[in-house]
Amino acid sequence: MSALLAAIAPEAMPDAHAEQYAEDELRWSALMVSAQAGNESDYRQLLGELSALVSGYLHSRLGGYDFVEDCAQEVLVAVHEARHTYDGRRPFRPWLFAIIRYKSTDAIRRAEVRGRHFGPQGSAVEPATSGPDEELDEGRLLAQLPESLRLPLELTKIVGLSTAEAAQRLGISESALKVRVHRAVKRLRKWMETEQP
Repeated sequence: MSALLAAIAPEAMPDAHAEQYAEDELRWSALMVSAQAGNESDYRQLLGELSALVSGYLHSRLGGYDFVEDCAQEVLVAVHEARHTYDGRRPFRPWLFAIIRYKSTDAIRRAEVRGRHFGPQGSAVEPATSGPDEELDEGRLLAQLPESLRLPLELTKIVGLSTAEAAQRLGISESALKVRVHRAVKRLRKWMETEQP
């Protein structure tokens, strides 16, 4: 039984694995709710448990390249930044895997820009040939965006909120949110081409 299957398809697991899946789900949800209330010990425990899960999942999906650990760290940072968005009345795993999906997609896109190509399941089919001089500091570029563009982009592309949820949170219309996300992406692409804001 692969860790990947156990992480995302409990109905396909033997009873013992399904029971562990359910226990993990309840524990992680409770730890996150406790962390939201300010319990740092529970939050450290949650991040410790998620670190192994996220790293294992990404290695099984993306292979053993150096950027996989960076991606795992980006996921944990995104979990930290988005922890206030978790609703304890809903399952934890879908919330977590939405963040993993967005972050791994971003990592694959960045790797492909640098010359690494991926197959249909996200597995790497050839190593990267670019050097560190070609890598851009995406975090620095994102921070250069005005808040009016950065927040809509972060909420939809990093946190994984729907357009409706992000628009409601920001107090703007969905069409205004879409325009802002489009403008943010366009500006980031321009900066990435010139390698400076």
